[in-house]
Amino acid sequence: MTTQEMDNRTGTLYGVGVGPGDPELITLKACRLLRECPVIAYPATKKGGKSYAHEIVELHVNADEKVMLGLVFPMTKDPELLASGWNHTAELCWNELKLGRDVAFVTEGDPNLYSTFIHLARLMQEQYPGVPVVSIPGISSVLGAAAALEQPLADGNQRVGIIPATDDREALKEALLHHDTVVFLKVAKVLDLVLDVLDELGLEGKASVVTKVTSSYETVWRDARELRGHELEYLSLMVVSK
Repeated sequence: MTTQEMDNRTGTLYGVGVGPGDPELITLKACRLLRECPVIAYPATKKGGKSYAHEIVELHVNADEKVMLGLVFPMTKDPELLASGWNHTAELCWNELKLGRDVAFVTEGDPNLYSTFIHLARLMQEQYPGVPVVSIPGISSVLGAAAALEQPLADGNQRVGIIPATDDREALKEALLHHDTVVFLKVAKVLDLVLDVLDELGLEGKASVVTKVTSSYETVWRDARELRGHELEYLSLMVVSK
């Protein structure tokens, strides 16, 4: 490779899964890339709060030696604001990548399972098609919950569904009817509805809930019925096992 080719090299965008919350549940490869990449991008809030992913990173690398790129993702349904916000986020990454700097975008869990990285990677490939994009698998909250509950997700020919919890009652029923185990992600906003559906299907007592799984803030309810009428943390999931 010539000097000019090296100077013109575009950095690689890495989607790095850093696990569900426990700082030790991160792969050796993820740790190596975090230490090698000069730029670490992470989801940030407008108020400057730190995500789990950011907290995990700080335990494995010296943030003072990195360019820490906080990305604020638009939380709106307005299509124009969404497009503008995402385009700005992609541009911030491109400003580093075009200088030949590798960027590690850190995400809780796995970058290819309901992750912000999925949309970011697609947008980068659409707008800057020369940018190499690589994902590094991570342990998801689904697997963390199975460990916390000491409960297998599936055995033999059993079927597992990983379902975003919504207020679509029929979709909830379909998921429960066609799987032996169902993991409802981000269940807090529709908890009572899911409990109603479980009662309707005769599955009361078959559901457990875990909040902030594997982190130091983890809370486990082995009988989800205890939570009816309660408000849960955003990072809560339910495991229903028949």
